[in-house]
Amino acid sequence: MISLRTVEALSGGKWVATGEWIDVHDPADVRTPFARVPALGPEDVTRAYGHAERGFAEWRRTSPFERARILTGAARLIRERLAEIAADVTAENGKTLAEARGEAGKAADFLDYYAGLARQGYGTLLHDARPDTRTHTQREPIGVILVISPWNDPLITPARKLAPLLAAGNAAVFKPAGETPLSGLHFARALHDAGLPAGVLNVVTGRTTQIEAALLDDPRIAGITFTGSNAVGNRIRRRLGDRNVRFQGELGGKNASVVLADADLPAAAKAVVAASFGQAGQRCTATSRVIVERPVYEEFTRLLVAEAETLTVGPGTDPATTLCPLSSPRQRDSVLADLDRAVGQGAVVLTGGGADTEGERAHGCYVRPTVLADVTPETAIWREEVFGPVLAVRAVDGFEQAVEAVNDSGFGLAAAVFTRDLAAAYRFADEAECGQIAVNTTTTGWDVHLPFGGFRDSGTAYKEQGEEVLRFSTRVKTVAVHYGA
Repeated sequence: MISLRTVEALSGGKWVATGEWIDVHDPADVRTPFARVPALGPEDVTRAYGHAERGFAEWRRTSPFERARILTGAARLIRERLAEIAADVTAENGKTLAEARGEAGKAADFLDYYAGLARQGYGTLLHDARPDTRTHTQREPIGVILVISPWNDPLITPARKLAPLLAAGNAAVFKPAGETPLSGLHFARALHDAGLPAGVLNVVTGRTTQIEAALLDDPRIAGITFTGSNAVGNRIRRRLGDRNVRFQGELGGKNASVVLADADLPAAAKAVVAASFGQAGQRCTATSRVIVERPVYEEFTRLLVAEAETLTVGPGTDPATTLCPLSSPRQRDSVLADLDRAVGQGAVVLTGGGADTEGERAHGCYVRPTVLADVTPETAIWREEVFGPVLAVRAVDGFEQAVEAVNDSGFGLAAAVFTRDLAAAYRFADEAECGQIAVNTTTTGWDVHLPFGGFRDSGTAYKEQGEEVLRFSTRVKTVAVHYGA
């Protein structure tokens, strides 16, 4: 019998467990689980909502300065525990230790940033037509928010969602991804140890099929923030159709980078590879399409392939690794199926393609970094999200065709253009139908204070990050005060 490390869930300020467990595997070697978390049931979820309701009643009246103190304390604890946290992020997700350390540091940054906003207060002084009257708006927390986070960024996504809603005075029930629960539990432990009152944050680990109804149908939910697939996001939306529950969704993407003929081609190739293959392409803002002006198509494609072939495939714990495994066997098999279909539809593999099963990698979820050519707008891999280390390249004739190709998508999360022409850069920013636009840099890497979110099928109207997220996690009250006789 193999002894597994056991990590409990947080509910009502206490660390809890049940008799059933969910095993956590390392995607670098899936043969043996290394940890387990409780498989909570529907009654545990309902109990967590009760704790959150009571926690909200206290937390909403807690001084913003005290909220800020707790968030700042949690940020300090994450930085003190960074090595331990990063090791678990790598172990359960597969990303490199360098990527995991960056993720942990950014999670602390979110806490610090929203601690600062909590101190400032949110509102506006308005003129009033009535004499001797002053009017202002103030923002208030909306209540209990359900947070559902994905496996690809298992620490930074909970931080992005939880830090602002807690800073504003809300309470939360948090469901981390089943593949990567340890990262979110580290975040919760830091807040708990920093003094967060009982019930303000409750973490539910469990099998979605068993607890979905209890998670989504509780009448105490004021809002749901979700990051994940369009299929699940749309299912949640339909479920909320006749309820007054806010929904914030960060969904799919098919992000494009445009390389114009005047671009610095070597620099563009490095940036595109970094955006495409970091975290094995498992970022919502990863570049998966490259649109190249025809005069430089052959030269840029050669540079792109050469840059991709410098990547070293291996486990995240190896300092030499620059391309980590995918997060699970299911995700690996999904990407391989997409590759097979693309080749069947006429795409040509310029480099990579297929699983990497050399040596010890035979026990992991490795896919070689892949660049595809001879794709058309009708090729499935050009239109559908793959979420893996796969990049498709197409040639176009001129700026207008490039923008048309970017916008010919149901998604609209991120896009980049590489050019030395300032006019082209600004035209691209104006005409590309995406929520995030980059010029001469990667589609990835949006800092904590920058509003984040996509258009079309990539997300809902509520943005994340920066001050924009407060539109989701607060409500506006208008107050008029007559001070005359």
